[in-house]
Amino acid sequence: QVQLLESGGDSVQAGGSLRLSCAASGNTPSRPSMGWFRQIPGKEREGVAVINGVGSPGYAESVKGRFTISRDNRKNTLYLQMDSLEPADTAMYLCAAEPRWWLVSLAPADFHYWGQGTQVTVSS
Repeated sequence: QVQLLESGGDSVQAGGSLRLSCAASGNTPSRPSMGWFRQIPGKEREGVAVINGVGSPGYAESVKGRFTISRDNRKNTLYLQMDSLEPADTAMYLCAAEPRWWLVSLAPADFHYWGQGTQVTVSS
């Protein structure tokens, strides 16, 4: 089993920055594809940023140029640097992992393991 634990969520004003972290533990696959997703109550979960096992990233159009995904394979940790935050970025942010290391996909259905999430709130 794989455990994913997110941290770094907070309440910030528009224009501010946050850095989310996701620590993977347990029977983690070797260099899995990993991603950040977000969800608002009553809406479908959406992909924000993903990075595959060899470091190729993918971003949702709404966050391109503002968010940066990265990973530290030695620490089994995924990061999301979020800059120029907007109220529309307010959501629960969830980390996900998928053993198919080559995958660069923003589709939630493509990911097997999920964390519980960390809340990001951006006020205007």
